[in-house]
Amino acid sequence: MKIGILQTGHVVEPLRSKHGNFNTMFEKLLAAEDFEFVSYPVIDGHFPASAETADGWLITGSASSSYEQLDWIVELEDFIRSVYARSIPIVGICFGHQILAQALGGKVEKFTGGWSIGNQQYQLHNSAENPRIVAWHQDQVTQLPEDAQCIGSSDFCENAFLLYGKKAYSVQAHPEFSVEFAKDLMALRRENLPAELVQAAAANFDADLDTAAMAETIARFFKTGRRE
Repeated sequence: MKIGILQTGHVVEPLRSKHGNFNTMFEKLLAAEDFEFVSYPVIDGHFPASAETADGWLITGSASSSYEQLDWIVELEDFIRSVYARSIPIVGICFGHQILAQALGGKVEKFTGGWSIGNQQYQLHNSAENPRIVAWHQDQVTQLPEDAQCIGSSDFCENAFLLYGKKAYSVQAHPEFSVEFAKDLMALRRENLPAELVQAAAANFDADLDTAAMAETIARFFKTGRRE
């Protein structure tokens, strides 16, 4: 199964040299699966020829906000709608979660409650699972598209997990982020973040992440949502 990675941002140096870029983080996350990956740095204007180029699509995180009317964001929304109309499965992560919702009629805003950073725990609705994942965001989905169902939340982020039937699945947090990358990112950005948030995040970094479980969930969605 070929997974097309729509890369909407780049890891900054020197972190990229140490941890890889966003596309390689997802390839590592899903390395146990029998997937073939092809990456498209859409942030640089490089888009797939068509929605049919891959069997499933994954949209990465980004330093951009989905509501910025940048040319590549507008083109990405059109591409998302094309993929969705063809029922090719899409997974969106962080910015991908947000742009997917926006492209399909939802709303994304800068959250008045500020930033969420570090290891965060979420509650999945209709499930006993409470996955712990690294979060790094200020924007949030504040209004759901008509097709979307909220299937997971936290006290800070109401619409943290969204499901669009078998067509799309998205997560606000970053299952592809390792603790080591999150620590290095926080060290790099700490002067631009509220001191109390940095302190709270540092206190939780040693809690185990549910990386393997999230990888299985994403892979299962691609496999069950694929068209025959």
